[in-house]
Amino acid sequence: MTYLESAPLARPRLKRNSFLRELVETVVLIALVYTLVNLATVRFYIEGPSMQPSFRAGQFLIVSRLHYLFGAPQRGDIVVFDPPGDEGRTDEPLLIKRLIGLPGERVEVRDGGVYINGELLTESYINPTGVAQSCRGQYCDIVLGDNEYFLMGDNRNNSRDSRAFGPVERSRIVGEAIIRYWPLPDLGIVIQHRFSES
Repeated sequence: MTYLESAPLARPRLKRNSFLRELVETVVLIALVYTLVNLATVRFYIEGPSMQPSFRAGQFLIVSRLHYLFGAPQRGDIVVFDPPGDEGRTDEPLLIKRLIGLPGERVEVRDGGVYINGELLTESYINPTGVAQSCRGQYCDIVLGDNEYFLMGDNRNNSRDSRAFGPVERSRIVGEAIIRYWPLPDLGIVIQHRFSES
């Protein structure tokens, strides 16, 4: 009998982590995931009627900060932003509106409609009944700068938006609304309206 035949093969022992170490690793992993999610997204609460019929008061949304790291805001996006004119004020909340005008465009609100570079914008997402598209502010006819956007609420007769406070710079846009998560019956992906560019 040879040595190889008589000696049993030794199996490596599996190293078992202690329960305490596994628990600590799990807690650390959960904390890291939670931190990353909070860095990448914002939770937003809808107050008021300015985005009806698309959104209603009492709904909660998840807003992605990442979308605009990889691309520019587009017409039709629903964005959360810090409105101009509230610097240093803690009582002014972030707003949510639809992106209407892009940098370099001329935006006019007249004759019951919104015109981009002279072309009437077709907006299927607003409630057609009772929408006068009035413009009582000073920003009814404006050419946007290189880094400026024009934002409007879907409820045009009851919205504080760019018609009142003017264009919004890119740096003031927090992110794009992507998911409606509360109340549960309203759970779903936020459908973005995409315009066909002529």
